[in-house]
Amino acid sequence: MTSTSFRKWMAVLLLFSVSWASAQVTENNQDDFDDFMYKRGSAYRSASGIPGPDYWQNRADYSLEVSLDEDEHLLAGKVQISYTNNSPEPLPFIWIHLEQNRFTADSRGTLTTPISGNRYSGDTDGGYTIRNLRSQLDKRGSEPNSIYLINDTRMQVFFSEPIPAKGGKATVSMDFEFKIPQKGMDRMGRLAVEDGTIYALAQWYPRVAVFDDVVGWNIEPYLGAGEFYLGYGDFDYKVTVPYDHIVVGSGALQNPKEVLNKELQERMDLAASSDTTVYLVRPEEVLKPALTRPKQEGTLTWHFRIENARDVAFASSRAFIWDAAAIRLPSGSMAMAQSVYPQESDGEEAWGRSTEYSKASIEHYSQKWYEYPYPVAVNVAADINGMEYPGLNFCSYKSREGSLWGVTDHEFGHNWFPMIVGTNERRYAWMDEGFNTFINHYSSEAFNNGEYGSNLDQTRRYLGWLTSEEREGIDTYPDVANTANLGMIAYMKPAMGLLMLREYILGEERFDNAFTAYIEAWAYKHPQPSDFFNIMENVAGENLSWFWKSWFYGTGNIDLAVERVVSYGNDQVIILANKGEVPMPVKLGLTYEDGSQESLMLPVEIWQRGDRWNYRHQGAKKLTKVEIDPDKLLPDINIANDSWPTAIYE
Repeated sequence: MTSTSFRKWMAVLLLFSVSWASAQVTENNQDDFDDFMYKRGSAYRSASGIPGPDYWQNRADYSLEVSLDEDEHLLAGKVQISYTNNSPEPLPFIWIHLEQNRFTADSRGTLTTPISGNRYSGDTDGGYTIRNLRSQLDKRGSEPNSIYLINDTRMQVFFSEPIPAKGGKATVSMDFEFKIPQKGMDRMGRLAVEDGTIYALAQWYPRVAVFDDVVGWNIEPYLGAGEFYLGYGDFDYKVTVPYDHIVVGSGALQNPKEVLNKELQERMDLAASSDTTVYLVRPEEVLKPALTRPKQEGTLTWHFRIENARDVAFASSRAFIWDAAAIRLPSGSMAMAQSVYPQESDGEEAWGRSTEYSKASIEHYSQKWYEYPYPVAVNVAADINGMEYPGLNFCSYKSREGSLWGVTDHEFGHNWFPMIVGTNERRYAWMDEGFNTFINHYSSEAFNNGEYGSNLDQTRRYLGWLTSEEREGIDTYPDVANTANLGMIAYMKPAMGLLMLREYILGEERFDNAFTAYIEAWAYKHPQPSDFFNIMENVAGENLSWFWKSWFYGTGNIDLAVERVVSYGNDQVIILANKGEVPMPVKLGLTYEDGSQESLMLPVEIWQRGDRWNYRHQGAKKLTKVEIDPDKLLPDINIANDSWPTAIYE
């Protein structure tokens, strides 16, 4: 070696050795990889993420009868709740949600709504009237009680003696009445259309709060953005309406012969096995009840039943066009997709395709994740941007084409989160909205060969929000979050997190195994965030604390960089840096001087020892380009340092 060559070699070595030292000796990032929350198991919740051997949850079964007064816009009726206390402690009282009390001038929700209003504004002339309450244990000699307290949207019902632990039963009954709001916080209400009024009824009956092993009674008031946390049970409900109304609801219609004439019953039978949409009530028949209803005066009572559900909703109107088609499930069983909508929403560019969309959505999720459990899937056109209930959605009657597909698919996706997997929406909106937004990506890509597609994987569209000083963490409770942030922290950021897990960190097979295990383990149960984290790690075989901590429970960002490439003997060294707060595996796209390309993945553990890492790339071919995340899946906030060479370093 000549002296000139030696000096050049020493200069390169000195430069490289400084980078090497700073990358691999001076720091330790172990805190990023440690557990960040209590994730250890108990008898109730296993460390592996599944329900523990002593897991329990209480149960409430409902029997309901209500009548609709369309002149006064009133719903009145009675409820009987059969409550089972499976917990290990006796219960002297139970808590019940009275969410119609949100629609009063002095409710907490009204008083915490900004003067300018927001999506969750609502009427203020409503609220429940409760009469004839009776509570009693289901055992001989038990004394009835009628003592209760109402505070805002919560009712505390007392018993003469506690409901025994581990299987004790009690019954609560009462009469109730409320004025149906026109504006029901974009979740329920009424809409006047040319042919009548559409009543979208949800949060319409007193609903038992969840008593669980984590916080006891979950009694957060109904304010606005926070949705619902409900237990499971069977529902048997009857709705009496004017004779010319059509009623659709959660669950199976029990008395079709009493509310449908022979022609309509035959159409229903045809739709039950048809892969294409069949009219039940045609557009020209809407105001001609003699063609479809069994009587022409008075009222009809529609009877529905659904099992192992956490809620029920229904809709009623004389203005409904009604169509349906069969849903074919992986097991070979069948369900039925139905749509109801007014003439304002009719047409093949609008709600005329609603049942097609509904069928495709339910069949996709059933095939990919978990089979749909309910007998019907009903899409209702209403003055509601989108809201979900077991087996029934309310979607905007103005939606068309791609927007109608998107809202229909999203709301039906909620049957998996939180209807099947029963998460606490009032605390952890990301566990239903985010998970649902994630599965919507794949259903939209699959529908009709990508007719509408999805752009969730274009994560860099959200860099403006991700770098905003106003951003909040995914873990922020929805009623606490800035309304402007809710779409990101509840929907998009957690969905992007799952997308990165599946497509970048774990790979499809490991992710799908873990995600389906989570759904199966917690179907009709109540998982907490730690349960989700534990089962994903145990089934996928990966410690992901670094990811949960930084992406789901932090506001940091991803910024991976290629600082330079230097020669090292016959090899080359790629000098990498983690300039952000979220460590990530590093996927590298490599281009050689002969034009060939390949990719490789460096594990996230390269960042355990510091924020720089030198990767020695062995091979005879010379690198001409190195690019981080060549598919651009990561929402990396600085694209300028993602590749080498770049003008920044040259």
